[in-house]
Amino acid sequence: MKICVVIPVYNEGKYLERCLSSFTKQTHVPDRVVIVNDNSTDNTQQIIDSFSKSYPFISSVYNTSAKNHSPGSKVIQAFNKGLSILEEDYDLIGKFDGDIVLPPNYFEEMIRLFSSDNCIGIASGNLYIETNQGWKFENISAKTKTRGPIKLYRSSCFEAIGGLKISIGWDTVDELLAQYHGWSVITEPSLHVKHLKPTGANYSVDAAVKQGVAFYKMRYGWTLTNIASAKLAWKKKRFSIYVDALKGYRRAKRDKLAYIVSEDEGAFIRALRWKNIKKKVF
Repeated sequence: MKICVVIPVYNEGKYLERCLSSFTKQTHVPDRVVIVNDNSTDNTQQIIDSFSKSYPFISSVYNTSAKNHSPGSKVIQAFNKGLSILEEDYDLIGKFDGDIVLPPNYFEEMIRLFSSDNCIGIASGNLYIETNQGWKFENISAKTKTRGPIKLYRSSCFEAIGGLKISIGWDTVDELLAQYHGWSVITEPSLHVKHLKPTGANYSVDAAVKQGVAFYKMRYGWTLTNIASAKLAWKKKRFSIYVDALKGYRRAKRDKLAYIVSEDEGAFIRALRWKNIKKKVF
């Protein structure tokens, strides 16, 4: 299987060297790694250049975007810039972050996984963060959820879901749409990936509001949005996130923002969400 990985980065000089070193030490090295430097102002480009000179499968492209932090949309716009320079087809397309360290067998195991079942559309390992007690599972989501910084997509699944949505919540709606189109989404829990910068380390009020907007755009409806917002606030240990997310949902509904899924897809998403909630409760 041919693998291409696109890594959008912005000021990741603190972590990028460790990240790229883990790519070069893989038992199965990806066929291509495209790093999209999204307006970095630190030494990110120097690190990229040092690796691309030594490893032909690593290349980069510069992307000029707004300097403000915009959860979801900014990173996917940069990701799409990386995709746009590809001149050949790949079996697996990866969207990775520049602050992760992969175990040496990550891609070898991913190929084994995808090869074992043609219905698998999206897969990843699990993320772990460093604590005083060592590396612990980053429990902002279940171990069964594929994580945005380390995802691989079968190219036909990627095409079926229409690529990645330029919106916060893209790494939730992609799974839901994959299942809508009949694909399986799985994780390989034996693959422990170090996440050097925990998710939401820079989480702001604006990010929480935009999360509520994403719930609206995914057609969650008011009740599911309340549940999802409460869960997010509990995971982050910040009640204000619940309030701000609901504020974002109400604002999106008031402004009649465009949805990112169709009515049928929305109905499927709500039914699937309720099914999973009932399974956990009962």
